[in-house]
Formats: sequence, C-alpha cells, structure tokens
Amino acid sequence: MNAGRLLARITVAPALLVAAWLVVALPLLMGGVFRPGPAILLWVPVAAAALWLGLRRRPRDATAERDGPLGPAPWWSAAGVIAVAAAFLVFEALMCSEQIIVRRDPASYVQFATWLKDHGSLPIPELRWAFGGGDPALKFDSPAFYEHGGSVVPQFMAGLPMILALGGWAGGTHGMLLMAPLLGACSVLAFGGLVARLVGPRWAPAGALLLALTLPMLWVSRSTFSEPPALILLLGGLSLLHDGRTERPGAAAVKAFLGGLALGLIVLVRIDGIRDILPAVVYAGLLVAWRRRTGYALAGGLALGAAAGLVEGYVKSRPYLDYLHASLDPLLMISGAIVVATALMVVLLRWDVTGRRLRAAGAAIGRGRLPGAAAILTALVMVGFAVRPLVQTVRRVPTNTDDRLNAEFIEAVQKIDQLPLDGTRQYSELSLYWVVWYIGIPALLLATFGAALLVRRLMRRQSPEWLLPYAVIVWTTVQVLIRPGITPDHPWASRRLIGLVIPGLLLFTAFAAAWITKRLRRIGYSRKVVRITAVAGVALMLVPIVITSAGYMVERTDQKEVGAVGAMCDRLGPGRSVVVVEAGTADRFLQVLRGMCGLPAARAATFATQADVRRVIGRIDRAGRHPVVMGSKPDQVAPYGRPRQIMRLRSRQDGRTLDEPPAGSWGLGIDVWIAEPAAP
Repeated sequence: MNAGRLLARITVAPALLVAAWLVVALPLLMGGVFRPGPAILLWVPVAAAALWLGLRRRPRDATAERDGPLGPAPWWSAAGVIAVAAAFLVFEALMCSEQIIVRRDPASYVQFATWLKDHGSLPIPELRWAFGGGDPALKFDSPAFYEHGGSVVPQFMAGLPMILALGGWAGGTHGMLLMAPLLGACSVLAFGGLVARLVGPRWAPAGALLLALTLPMLWVSRSTFSEPPALILLLGGLSLLHDGRTERPGAAAVKAFLGGLALGLIVLVRIDGIRDILPAVVYAGLLVAWRRRTGYALAGGLALGAAAGLVEGYVKSRPYLDYLHASLDPLLMISGAIVVATALMVVLLRWDVTGRRLRAAGAAIGRGRLPGAAAILTALVMVGFAVRPLVQTVRRVPTNTDDRLNAEFIEAVQKIDQLPLDGTRQYSELSLYWVVWYIGIPALLLATFGAALLVRRLMRRQSPEWLLPYAVIVWTTVQVLIRPGITPDHPWASRRLIGLVIPGLLLFTAFAAAWITKRLRRIGYSRKVVRITAVAGVALMLVPIVITSAGYMVERTDQKEVGAVGAMCDRLGPGRSVVVVEAGTADRFLQVLRGMCGLPAARAATFATQADVRRVIGRIDRAGRHPVVMGSKPDQVAPYGRPRQIMRLRSRQDGRTLDEPPAGSWGLGIDVWIAEPAAP
C-alpha cells in the first residue's frame, strides 16, 4: 500500500467506526437493552462492513487506482499525520482531566454514560419508594438531569454517552475519561486527511499540527466534550464524499451514502448539528438535479442519520429539546424551508424550460465580475467582524431562572477579573477576536485570503471538490461568529469555535499557503526557496498558536475526582437513602450518588424546613432504609446527627476570562459532610 492510500484510508476509518457504533447502539438504547454483549457483538460485523465499503477503491481509471484518492503522496506525509495524531493522543492521555463531579458539561456526559454503562436504558428512576414514597419536600432534579414524568431524564443527546459507555465497559470510569484524548486524536487525524484531499498530501502534517496545538483542541480533548466526535463525523463525511468523486457510479453512491450518514449522525451527538449539515442538503439536491446517483445516496444517508438523532432527542431527551425550544424551533423551521427550497430547485433545474435558463445564468455569472466581487465581499465580512466591538455591545436581559443564574456567573467572573459589573454582557461582539487568540493574526489573514480565492474559483466553476466543504465552513462560521450562543468565559467558550470554525479557517489557511508556494514556483523561484518559504510560513503561524497554548498545555486540572468519589461511595456504604440539604452539593452530587454510588438520592426543596427533613428521615426509616443527610458544611447537617466529613477534595480548575485569552488556573475545593440520624 502506498502512502497516499494509507493516508486516505486511515483518516476516514474513525468516522466509519463511530458511525457504525452509533447505528448499532441507538436501536439497543431505544429498546432498553444497551448492554456490552449485544452491542459489541453487533458492532463488529457492522463496523467491518462499513470499513470494507468505505475504504475499498473502485476507480474509474488506472491512474486513480495506482495513486488512490489523494494522488501521488510522499511517505512522510502519511507518517507525519500519524505521528502528530499519536503524539497528541499520548500527551493528552497524560494530561487528561477527571471531571466526574457535576459542575459543567463534561461531568454531565460522564454521569449520563455511567448510567448507560451500568443499566443500558433510560430514563433514570427516581426510586421514590426508598424515601417512603413521594414527599413535597423532596426534589430529584439537578443540573443536566431533569425531573420529568416521575423519572430523571439526562440533558443532551445520547451520541457521546453511548460512545463513552464503550470506554466504560473496557476500563470503568478511567476508560470513559480516556475516550476524550482518543476522540481528540481521531479528530486531528481526520483533519489531516481532509487537508490532504483538498490542499495536498504535503500540507497534511502541517494542518494536523496547527490544529493539534490550538488551545481549544487541547482543551476539548482532555475532558468529555461532544465536539470531537461531531468533528470526526463531519470531517470524515466530507472526506468520504470527496473520495467517491473518482470512483465508478456504484462505488461512488455507496461512499456518498456513508458520507451522508456520518454527517446526519452529527445530530445524534449535537442537536445543533442540524445547522451544520444544511449545506449538504442543498448539495444533495444539486447532485439529484444533475441526475447523479450520488445525490440520492447522499440524501438518503443524511435523512437516515438526522432522523436517528431527532427520534432519540424527542423520545429520550425531550425535556432538553423543550428547554432549547427558543433556538431549536426556528432552526427546525429554517431547515424545513431549506428542504422545501431544495426540492423546488431540483424541479426547476430538471425541467427543461427553466433548467436551461438557470444553467445559462450560472455560466454567465462565472464569466462576469461577480466572482471578484464575492472575493472582495469575503474580506469585507471579516473586516465587519473586526470592527463589530466598536459599534455593538451584545447584551441579553435575563428572562428565566437559567438566564439569571448565567448573569450572576458572568458578574462573578467580572469581579474576579476586575471588569465592570454587567451580568447581561454576552461578549459576542468579540467572537472574531476569540479566533485571533487561538490561531493568531497570520493564520486568520491567510484564511481570509484563502476563502476569497476559493469563492472566486467556485463561482468560475473551478475546484468543484471544494464546493461542499466551503459551503459548510462558511455557513457555520458566519453563524457562530454572529451568535456564539454560549456562556462567554474562556476557555469554555472556545468549544463553540473548535466544532468547525477553527478547523475550517485552518483549512483555508493551508489552502492559501499552498497557493502562495505554487505561485512562487511558477514565477521562477527554486524548489529550495519555495520549501524554505513554506516551512517559514508554517512556523510563523505556529508561533501565536503556541504562545496562547503554552501555559495551558502543561497544566493539569480537575484531578483526583475519581478517587475522591470512590472513597465517598465506600464511606457511605450500601442501604442508604441520601437527602442533600444544600443546593450546591445537590447540584454536584445527586446523579453521582445515583450512578456511581448506586444509592437513591434526592434534594430538599428550597422551601423545606428542618421539620420537613425530619419527616422525610422518618419515612426513609419506615421504608427499611438508612437515612443520610448531606451538605457541604458541618453546620448544615448537624441538626440531624453527628457531622462526619466524607470528602475533602483540593484540586485546580480552568481559569475564566472574558476579554482576554485564558491563562492559568483557579483553585478548586469540594467538601462533603454527612449526618446519619438515629431512628426516631
């Protein structure tokens, strides 16, 4: 196998494996039988079939057969991408965090996955019987775990938890946590593959290295975030569609279906993935209008994958989607409108009367001044984002409890960072500056230049392989920069950029750098000068990336939580029913107690008095259980018995900044005290 074939195959394999796992796992979860035996037994043949269909080549001509989908490639291009991904995996595994106590999304995903790993079904029972039946003084919800219909329903889509459960079956909690570096390394690998396809194999190692060293990529690969698996599916899906372009119609249709399935399954991982795949819907419509079999295959794969995500969301994660209705409902309406408009476009293009006129109009656009105007407009859009802070300050007035809590959190960070107090500030006007923090000005300028070059080429009907990747990147990047839709503290907010904005801009950067080096070669510079220029250009882009990432790169955060939780569970012992009387402790530990300690757990309602808690204690005792009252301080549990500390965790957490790049870490202290009331 030559280097080009190896690089092409190894960079789409992660997407095929992830897609195969989700295809197998979802029906089992929906049936309440998501267990290791049937899941792995089914996954092995499905994954083997996906790899065989997705990796085999049936090219149209002998040249494509010899070189593979990437064309001729030096051995060091494949070796370089693999080396970057492998080094990234090892380093991130050593620096991996242990976020399992619920404070933000990573621990919520771990607790969701822990329940699936051990029980294989949803929803999570409240176990009211363990508290002597229902009581108005008890609540069973906590952040990311909704109380709904007499059960507890986890927040978020089930895609990532089902992937983490596989790691949990292999290695327990540590196995789940180590899935984060593995998924991050696969994202770097997949990105190197897309760079190789669209820019050239010689630029693939540089592209992989640039992405791997950005702080957001390092950060989301140390904790269990949903962005890496979604990125694997996105990059892998685009690569599969690219590979099918040089193959026979039947083989191309198979890869189009697999690529569409991978793109559609992003919705099962992230509900906002609906937005990212809309350009693929239009692209599938164009292929159908051009009477390409791949159009029907791509549309089928997209529909199947997206439908799987929507079914899971509305059946198993309905409270989460209800919570998101203010942003999700408009997105679904826009999606429906785009599907209808695409169908109308297909009809018009295939109807001889209108089709000829539309095609002639498209050809005329390519010959006129519009391509150059579009390139200029691309640069002006970036200038607009750059001057946005001078003309706009984005604010959001709280309208519900979650908004008010978010405003209080922003004010707390502002106070620590010595900024003016204004909890309504969203800092969204700084979104382009966020990008500059993480990839630097040289890379951003090159990305803008590359995007301008590409839109001009595409409007002139050149570089057709870029049409879908360009549309996906630009569509998502513009929307994210306009409205990031995330709490604006960093590095937390950087996760919104790593989903596609940063990889997409780095892809444009690599394209622009490759274009410049080719131009230098054409005007007469020697090969040696061109190579030196290319290496110097990559080094210039790496400098600002490393400067931002350096401090974070070697600092471990969120450590010791697995051991602390294990010790807490051992000290509690079996047969207990836990009532948490302090809100912060309940937020952090309610699902940890259920999932990792295997104990029924509830929280005292905000209006509950000591008399209410004592009444619940009596009901627990009459139900044949041992009552335990839990809080964060001894005086919170002292009214119910002798206080005893069962956790004293001292660690570090990521620092939080709002108007500058993140740097350093903050201390993290978590204390848990209990009292075991005597039977009345």
